[in-house]
Amino acid sequence: MDEKSKKQYNQYVESVTPTHNLFLQMLKAFIAGGIVCVVGQIIYNLGIFYFHLDKLSASNWCSLILVLLSVILTATGLYPIITKFAGAGLLVPITGFANSVASAAIEFKKEGQVFGVGAKIFTIAGPVILYGIFSSWALGLVYWIGKCFGWW
Repeated sequence: MDEKSKKQYNQYVESVTPTHNLFLQMLKAFIAGGIVCVVGQIIYNLGIFYFHLDKLSASNWCSLILVLLSVILTATGLYPIITKFAGAGLLVPITGFANSVASAAIEFKKEGQVFGVGAKIFTIAGPVILYGIFSSWALGLVYWIGKCFGWW
C-alpha cells in the first residue's frame, strides 16, 4: 500500500468509527447500576418490613425477582434497548447473567427444545459456571489443606 492509500484508509476508518464520551458513558452506567441496586434494595425492604421475612429469605426473594425481571425484559426485547443506553451499568452480575442465559435460550428456541435451547442455553454463561465451580473447589481445597496443617 502506498502512502496515499494509507492516508485515505485512515480517514475512512476515522469517519466510520463511532466516538464516545467516556465520562457520559460512565455516568449512565453509574446511574443505571444504581437504579438496579435501588430496585433490589426496595424488594429486600419490602420482604423484611411488609412480608415479615427474615434477612436470608428476603435476600433470596430479591435475587429471584431481579432475575425474573431481567428475563422478562430480555424476552420482550427491552433489555438490549436499555443496555444500549446504560452500557455496563446493567451488567450487575445477577441481571447480566440472567440476560445472557435467557438471550441464548430465546435465540436458539427455533432449533427445538433439545438441540436448540438445551444445547445452547449455557453458551455464554457456561464458562462463568465452570470457572465459578472450579474456583469454589480450589478455595475449598486450600481451606481443607489449611485446616489439616493447622494454618487456621
